[in-house]
Amino acid sequence: MDFEFSEEQRMLRESVRKMMAKSATPEYIRRLDHEQAFPDELYAEWVKMGLFRMPFPEEYGGLGGSVIDMVIIAEELSYKSFDLFSAFGSPIFCGLNVLRKGTEEQKRHWLPKLLSGEVKFSVSMSEPEAGCDIGAMRTSARRDGDGWVINGQKLWATGAGAKNNVINVYVKTDTKAHYRQGMSLFLVDNNAPGVQLRKLDMLGRRCTGTYEIFLNDVRVPHERLIGGENNGWQVVLSGLQVERITSTSGYIGGMQAILDLALQYAKDRKQFGRPIGSNQVIAHMLADMQTELEASRLMMWRAAWMLATGKDALKEISMAKVFASETYVKLANMGMQILGAYGYNMEFDMQRYFRDARSTTIGAGTSQMQRNLIAGLMGLKVQP
Repeated sequence: MDFEFSEEQRMLRESVRKMMAKSATPEYIRRLDHEQAFPDELYAEWVKMGLFRMPFPEEYGGLGGSVIDMVIIAEELSYKSFDLFSAFGSPIFCGLNVLRKGTEEQKRHWLPKLLSGEVKFSVSMSEPEAGCDIGAMRTSARRDGDGWVINGQKLWATGAGAKNNVINVYVKTDTKAHYRQGMSLFLVDNNAPGVQLRKLDMLGRRCTGTYEIFLNDVRVPHERLIGGENNGWQVVLSGLQVERITSTSGYIGGMQAILDLALQYAKDRKQFGRPIGSNQVIAHMLADMQTELEASRLMMWRAAWMLATGKDALKEISMAKVFASETYVKLANMGMQILGAYGYNMEFDMQRYFRDARSTTIGAGTSQMQRNLIAGLMGLKVQP
C-alpha cells in the first residue's frame, strides 16, 4: 500500500486548498450559516475549477479521476465546512448514479448539464416513517400514459431547494413487492407542478439546507426514470461505497480544522501567566485528539485504497465511517471544552463545527446501521 500522492494529486490538493482559502473565507461561511443561504458563489467556483468533472469519464466531459481524487477534494472542502462538502457531494453522487445506471441518452442529456453547473442534483429517500427502514416507504409512482404520477411525502432532503435543482426521488413503483424489487428512481425538478418544499430549521449544516417535500400528482415523463422500473435498489447499491468513503474523508477534514483551532487557541490563550496548552490536562486532550484523528485518517485511506484498486471494501468503508463520524463528534466536543466560553460563542467557528459534526453519526447510514452491516459482514445474523 503506497500512501504517496502522485504529482497530479498533490497539485489537486494544493489548488483546491488555495481556492477554498480565497473563496470560502470565515466571514463568508459565517454569513451563509447565519442566513441559511446556499453557497451559490462558491458552487460557481467549483464548476469553474472543474471539480464536478473529476470522477466522470472524458467522453461525457469529465476528467476521469479516481476515488482517491474525490477523497482529496472532500477533505479540503470539509476543512472549511462539512456543510459545504454536502453541497458538492450530493450532486456528484447522484450524477454517478446516472453514469452507472442511466441509458446512453440519459447520460448524454444530464451529465453535461451537471458538470457545467446548468443543473444541480440532490437525493431524497427518507420519509416521516421511513428513514433507515426503507421498507416503510410510502411515496409511490403509478403509470399514466407515457409517463408517471408521483404522490407522497419526503423528509430530510439535503439541498432540495437549491436553484435549478433536480431531485433524485426514490419511490415505490410496485407497492406489493419488497422494496428491493419494487423501488424506482425518478428525476424531478424542484419547481415542477405539484412539488412543494418546506425548508427545515436544523441545528447544523444550515446553508445547504434540509427540506421536507410534498409531491401531489407530480407528472414525470418516462425518460426521467433512471435504471429501469423497480430497479431503484440496484441504483442505491451501485454508489454506496463511493458515497460513504468520500463522506468519511469529509469527516477527516472537519476534524483537522477542529484540532487546528483548538491547538492554536491552547498556544495563544494564557491563564495564570502561561499558555493553557502547557497544562498537562489540555496537552493530553490535544494529544488524544491528534491520535484519534490519525487513526480515523488511516482507516479512511486504507478503505479508499481498496476501493480504488477494485476491491470490495464495504466492511472497511463501514468501519471507517462509523469510527470517523463518532470521532468527529468526540473531537468537536473536546474542542468546545478547550475553547471554553469562546467555543460556545456564535462569533467563533468552533460551535459551528460542533453543530455540523453531530449530524454525521446519523446521515449516510446511522452508526447503529453501520454496526449491523459490519456484524453481518462478519458472518453474524443481526436482527435490525
